[in-house]
Amino acid sequence: MADIVFTKVDFTMGALMDSIALGTVGLPDLQRPFVWKNTKVRNLFDSMFRGFPVGYFLFWENANVEGSRAIGTDGKQKIPNMLIVDGQQRLTSLYAVIRGVPVVRDDYQSELIEIAFNPVLEKFEVLDAAIRKDKSYVPNISVIWSKDADLFDLVDQYLGDLKTVRDVSDEETKSIRKAFSKLQNLLSFPFTTLALSATIDEEQVSEIFVRINSAGKSLNQADFILTLMSVFWDEGRAQLEEFCRYSLIPAKGPSPFNHFIEPGPDQLLRVSVGLGFRRARLQYVYSILRGKDLETGQFSAERRESQFELLKQAQARVINLTYWHDFLKAIQQAGFRSGRMISSENNLVFAYILYLLGRTEYGVDEFALRGLIARWFFMTALTGRYSSSPESKMEFDLARLRELKDADAFVAVLVDICNATLTNDYWSVTLPSDLATASANSPSMYAFFAALNLLEARVLFSKHKVAELLDPTTKSNKSALERHHLFPKGHLKTLGITDTRETNQIANFTMIEWGDNGEISDTTPTKYVPLLSKRFDETELAEMQYWHALPDNWQDMPYQDFLRKRRERMAIVIRDAYKKLAGDATTSGKLPLLPVTKLVAEGEGTNIEFKSTLRINLHTRQKDSKMELAVLKTVAAFLNMSGGTLVIGVADDGEPVGIEADEFPSEDNMNLHLVNLIKERMGTSSMMYVHPRFDDYHDARVMVLDCVPSKAPVFVKDSALERFYVRTGAATSELTASQTQDFIKQRFSH
Repeated sequence: MADIVFTKVDFTMGALMDSIALGTVGLPDLQRPFVWKNTKVRNLFDSMFRGFPVGYFLFWENANVEGSRAIGTDGKQKIPNMLIVDGQQRLTSLYAVIRGVPVVRDDYQSELIEIAFNPVLEKFEVLDAAIRKDKSYVPNISVIWSKDADLFDLVDQYLGDLKTVRDVSDEETKSIRKAFSKLQNLLSFPFTTLALSATIDEEQVSEIFVRINSAGKSLNQADFILTLMSVFWDEGRAQLEEFCRYSLIPAKGPSPFNHFIEPGPDQLLRVSVGLGFRRARLQYVYSILRGKDLETGQFSAERRESQFELLKQAQARVINLTYWHDFLKAIQQAGFRSGRMISSENNLVFAYILYLLGRTEYGVDEFALRGLIARWFFMTALTGRYSSSPESKMEFDLARLRELKDADAFVAVLVDICNATLTNDYWSVTLPSDLATASANSPSMYAFFAALNLLEARVLFSKHKVAELLDPTTKSNKSALERHHLFPKGHLKTLGITDTRETNQIANFTMIEWGDNGEISDTTPTKYVPLLSKRFDETELAEMQYWHALPDNWQDMPYQDFLRKRRERMAIVIRDAYKKLAGDATTSGKLPLLPVTKLVAEGEGTNIEFKSTLRINLHTRQKDSKMELAVLKTVAAFLNMSGGTLVIGVADDGEPVGIEADEFPSEDNMNLHLVNLIKERMGTSSMMYVHPRFDDYHDARVMVLDCVPSKAPVFVKDSALERFYVRTGAATSELTASQTQDFIKQRFSH
């Protein structure tokens, strides 16, 4: 016969309530959120009154009771020898009503559960305004069991009140007295409990719970762990609850309130365990709280107290408001603005563990640490690193930190994990594939929005930056930003595309102001794009095209081709934002604006070149497309390399020629001609990397093109061919097809 791991223990309700009050049965403090509806509590008392069975309780005998003491200054009268595993809400309901103490709801608002009783009809109801006025009801049955209550006085008072509204017969009086007595005698209602042996482990307790629970639901680790905290360290549990409560409430003074997460006590406890013990699995909390050696499985009062001391020190850091808000600044630095942009709170919880380790254990410089955690969070949020099997993955990550000794080693491990995750193949293959989804909660979509923040992008067809309109502190009747279908659903319907998995593809969404979204409605992009584009100049449009990952002439593309091309460009935008976050200078998009005199003094080189004209051949005095091609080749080469400056109107020897030689009516005309050339032969998106300006050089006016490194390869159309150019010293060189492929792989794939 198998060993029996439980014993049967019988209680009356009165004895059970006394055991809880004394502390020998561990029930979490009633300041823990209570989820049962009051109607369910009413039904529980009605069933007991009728003598119906109401189920049993499952307890777990507490190991190492003898000689134990509670941690903290608010200890119970005794250390519990039984901890509630199943039936906690039922037991809380009974205790709250019998003892007349309030519970706290999910929103941390205190509530007294008031169940009314009609002795005439022997009927229970949840108290409301109408019942409160009804003299046939006892408004709150808790008075029946009050320690100062006298049943005879309660009955006489009830009968007196009832007789003010109607006559009461002798037979009714007798029946009413009997009902009152029956209600009070619920303290003798029998309960059966099954007490699991202290020798079984946490996994066995969980398995038993699942097997005997008719709903087949998993054991709520958080409830059980917080039960243990209430048993051994009620102060610590109260601190967690208070932190969580105030994180919901905006406050004028110091407060944990924020726009990213409304943490639960179990989440903060997970951070404490990760910080104090380098462990991610919540199951380890059982062992820590019960004094169990993780290696030998043996219990010890001394070990419990030493482990509690570590836990207390860790928790003090976890709920430190300075650390908390400095950490949240790192999340902002990663481009995220609110919890609405975060698909998994696990990423936040685990990032907080790493932040606290870096700051309080390894002494990483705060400025560097914020950048590192921002980079880490962006990586984990983008890849959904902790979306599935989060504890296993974080346990693996924390295990790599257990033997580290200093800040440099800590930083190196996190950077190595980021680099090993975000490889060239990830950016070019995996991420575009991940973007092929219609999931409204896709990590890659939120990462794209964060990337727009990092790149200081403006909303499509708007002068406002994305970050401004994502500000969570701004409240209005209408959302400032809306997800806009670039190919509206009504338009797609005319093309025969109606499946929401197609119309709601991530690649068909971008951010737009709600007013523009309403104006566009179901208009085809070939109509609304030219109309809204009139608000901006060519450079602004080119920037928007890059930021919002729009292919050239996207509005004219077949829908599926558009989706495929845009996913590739979205991956590039996300990659560029991450590289900027990681400190890659090539993503800054800025070059120092040097005066022409200094440029000429430095002379032509890898990043500086002079051209006498844009379009006029000075030998023939005629317009010559070869002159235009020479300018485009140089610009493309600068964009494909590390940037550079082209000065038009200066000869190779540095002598001024002036833009007058190109015979444009005005500088605006010359600028427009250049913009059109670049758009037609290099692509509209190239314009965001080219910044034209006019300047004086001696007695002449010259045109200066400041070029920053492009985020994608730039080709130059030459009749039917597309050519690829780079700088080789002071010259511009064309690469062969194989050379181009190798160069792009090295320059643009990481």
